[in-house]
Amino acid sequence: MFEKIRPFIGPKDFYEKVTSMAIPLGLQQLITSCMGIIDSLMVSWIGEVTAVGTAAQIETLCSSTSWALAAGIGIFTVQFFGAKDFKQLKKSFGLSMLLGLLCGLLWFFIATVFGGQILSFYVQDSVVITHGLTYLSIVKYSYLFLAVEYAFNITYRSIQKPHVSLMIGISSILINIITNYLLIFGYYGFPKLGIQGAAIGTCMAHGSAILIHMIYAFYSRQIFVGKISEMFIYNMTFVKKVLNKTYSLLFNELFFGFGSTLFIKAFGLLGTSALEAYYVGNKISEVFYAFANGFSNAIESIVGVSLGANNIRKAKKEGKYLMAFAIFCAIGCFAFVFNASGLLVSLFQLSSHTVVKEANLIVKVFALKIALRFFVVIIFASLRAGGDLKALTLLDSGMMWGIGIPLAFISVYVFHIDSIVLVFMICQLEQIMRVVLGMKRYSQGKWAVNLTKCFDLCKE
Repeated sequence: MFEKIRPFIGPKDFYEKVTSMAIPLGLQQLITSCMGIIDSLMVSWIGEVTAVGTAAQIETLCSSTSWALAAGIGIFTVQFFGAKDFKQLKKSFGLSMLLGLLCGLLWFFIATVFGGQILSFYVQDSVVITHGLTYLSIVKYSYLFLAVEYAFNITYRSIQKPHVSLMIGISSILINIITNYLLIFGYYGFPKLGIQGAAIGTCMAHGSAILIHMIYAFYSRQIFVGKISEMFIYNMTFVKKVLNKTYSLLFNELFFGFGSTLFIKAFGLLGTSALEAYYVGNKISEVFYAFANGFSNAIESIVGVSLGANNIRKAKKEGKYLMAFAIFCAIGCFAFVFNASGLLVSLFQLSSHTVVKEANLIVKVFALKIALRFFVVIIFASLRAGGDLKALTLLDSGMMWGIGIPLAFISVYVFHIDSIVLVFMICQLEQIMRVVLGMKRYSQGKWAVNLTKCFDLCKE
């Protein structure tokens, strides 16, 4: 029995390396998510959870597509680092910054022109829409900074310096908390701006993060920064090869992000109270997703370096070590979230007893989703490290659109189920299928590919 599981148990130093990277990456990911979590938590004290939560759907799409662009390029960045090809590393970072800025501008434009129509798509409550637009009219400026932040964060992850992004993230989250505290409630002589104060705090936090990133990166002469010609002048063969992989990830994140917001549309049909309970559960889940993504990013970096160094055998061994680790993390998360649901919900000062009860139950269902997602993202890390993005797209957004979203709307429209908890539980079939098919794809080993070899002919 032990001989069968022995290949899945790695040496102590491997887990120490994964944990040493995953914890700062998870905290950094949590900090990025915390902008929305803090806004939702603090505005819950003034009864504006639904307005901010609905307006944040646009930020979700901006964040998803910005991350996809940076992460798609980051697949090559980490392998360039493993191959010690710093010339291409600089170009990949420059391209990531440029595309991030364009992505932020696109979502700023969409929020400006179509903000009202987008909010009306998710909810029909005129008061919620009005307050959501008030928040959106300010917070949309943060999209420009948020998109570029991902370029820095993922590049630091790729060169195995996640602590830099973590420290800068901590600074920005403190700015967010302090600004929110002063401007939402009007303390110490500051104007009491309510929901507008939350939006201003988010903008200031993301803006300060970019400023600190740029000063530190250039002052400390990080290996991914250089002259303008080194970062922003490209051989078009280079751009095409990078974007060919990035398109798949962008497609996945765009459809996954939009699909996530369609659940809001389905759940919104059950009423404002049901939607408020879901928002609370969703915000709690983001904390745990952050750490899941932290482990996923650490694994992608470690496996990607091995692939870039053309050590395919080592990359496959590392992938096996992560299977048992993923199961352990998933079980631990489920047990904690399920048993601590009441405590977690109590952090949000909800006035309605019905909403509190539904929120408690839905967080217990989220415990299952978090556990399954924790396992899945670790599988996805290996697929992404080797550029197996078409399969990843099918497993991620494909499962959502093929199983999760239809189940949500069928449950509400066809079977007229009026319990948000029961509908959400039915939707978890999506996660179960993702685990089954993800394991099958992973076991085929097609993800173990050295991508740097395809750039030998396009080096200048």
